[in-house]
Amino acid sequence: MGDRLYRELIFRVFPYPDRLRLLLYPLWLYQKLGLQQLVRGTRLLKQFSPRLAAMESILPQLSPAAFRDRLPVVIPARREKRYRVGMILGCVQRLFFSQVNEATVRVLTANGCEVVIPQAQGCCAALPAHQGQEAQAQTLARTMIDGFAGTGVDAIIINAAGCGHTLKEYGHILDSDPQYCNKAREFAANVRDVQEFLAEVGLTAPLSPLVAGELTLVYQDACHLLHGQKISLQPRQLLQQIPGVKLREPLDAALCCGSAGIYNMLQPGVADELGAQKVTNLLNTGAVAIASANPGCSLQIQKHLRLQGKNLPLYHPIELLDCSIRGDRLNLSTYSAQ
Repeated sequence: MGDRLYRELIFRVFPYPDRLRLLLYPLWLYQKLGLQQLVRGTRLLKQFSPRLAAMESILPQLSPAAFRDRLPVVIPARREKRYRVGMILGCVQRLFFSQVNEATVRVLTANGCEVVIPQAQGCCAALPAHQGQEAQAQTLARTMIDGFAGTGVDAIIINAAGCGHTLKEYGHILDSDPQYCNKAREFAANVRDVQEFLAEVGLTAPLSPLVAGELTLVYQDACHLLHGQKISLQPRQLLQQIPGVKLREPLDAALCCGSAGIYNMLQPGVADELGAQKVTNLLNTGAVAIASANPGCSLQIQKHLRLQGKNLPLYHPIELLDCSIRGDRLNLSTYSAQ
């Protein structure tokens, strides 16, 4: 596939959740009929198109939840209401990691937040913004701002690092638009990564152990969170509040995993080198599970765990908090010993 056609596919589909969801139906059949296993086993796709092969290699197992949005517009706080917050669903997050969005809502409501999810929201504009597609990024940013207008929220919550970085840049993206520049700056100032927000306002819901005894975790720093938003301590502080959790730090924690937005689809060779090194560093900590707060990083890490023959569970930190609040135990017995 030519470079121009490949990029058109990405920019015409990925930033539009409804279009991306239509693509899920043939992909679901592709997995259901066993074609994915055949394609990956023969490696023929890589010979035909290394970039398409790179895209296919990070495709996660699709679940029924990917085909529908199940969250209502307003979800009340489960305890005394402390805040009213808006929530952005993301594109890849809502389709491939819908369980993370559901966990985010449960954690927020358990900690006294009324959650508002405007139906008009679309893509955050991260993908076109990172690739210099200025006009497309501006259009998507305006739509997002309009979607949250009049909601009266105290903060706008995002649980995907790459999206959060772009949302906080809206003032810059729309600085030349006289109708939106002020609204964009106000919107950006109100954006919080969910871990940043929870660390700021404090957890009020009681937390329970996730396993019997000690749980050794390794937290993976997403570049857009660590470098872009300067958020590093907050996720670790939240995880360490869960009884029994022991965090281990990987070598070269600030090293990119190779995802970098869509870099792993555009430059698969270099991205694979970075991904392999990142996974090796995570495994060498001896942790029994990985915490990662960005869907792109999670897909990249899961790919390289598979390529290295490892079956280590990976969770968004908010999923671990959700399990702890609900008193659920992690079932690590389904994962092979490392």
